[in-house]
Amino acid sequence: MSDAIPSVTLKAVTLTHVRYRRGDQIGHLLAWISLVPVFISLGGFVSHFIFRRELQGMFFAIGLLISQFVNEVIKTSVQQARPETCALLEMCDSHGWPSSHSQYMFFFAVYLTLLTRYRIGILIRKQMWTMGILVWPLAVLTMYSRVYLGYHTVAQVFAGAALGAVLGGGWFWVVNNLLWCRFPAIEESAFGRFFYVKDTSHIPNVLKFEYENARAARNHVSYKRSD
Repeated sequence: MSDAIPSVTLKAVTLTHVRYRRGDQIGHLLAWISLVPVFISLGGFVSHFIFRRELQGMFFAIGLLISQFVNEVIKTSVQQARPETCALLEMCDSHGWPSSHSQYMFFFAVYLTLLTRYRIGILIRKQMWTMGILVWPLAVLTMYSRVYLGYHTVAQVFAGAALGAVLGGGWFWVVNNLLWCRFPAIEESAFGRFFYVKDTSHIPNVLKFEYENARAARNHVSYKRSD
């Protein structure tokens, strides 16, 4: 006599699990593009904290987390279903409005564009072209991929894009008008000193500044490595 196995409802962690139709090369490409938010979060911001520890980058990441929290609150409140095509993917155990991928990418694109436009951080104004040929096309392709692969409707991705753009612009204003004056205090705090947190947004050309100081410190006794 065998014991009956109780039925359970399973949920998938869909962060990196994206399905596409076998043999569909465009779908394959768009599946990878839809993972760009994961690459930015894990590769970009984690690496930034390890190697840069800039307050602008940290508050950028905090803003993205707040944006995703807002997305989850809205999805839970509205509870709009995903399109019927999503049922074929067996990945439709969450709500669809607004699209979190689109919201993430448009928050990222707007915030990074403003950082570059106002010469805050490593990028400078002469590098604005990178926004036009890399960041914004990736944002649009990510939005398109969610519809093409069947995870969202057009309305859901446009809602996510609009919300992400508004939140990105709003958070940029909050950080650089209300919180920026607190950066020196954060630098001097126990947290800032322990983790070597810094703010270089007041320096016109950070790359040049670091390059020249690294060269100047090469022969300084206090910076020489002990054998």
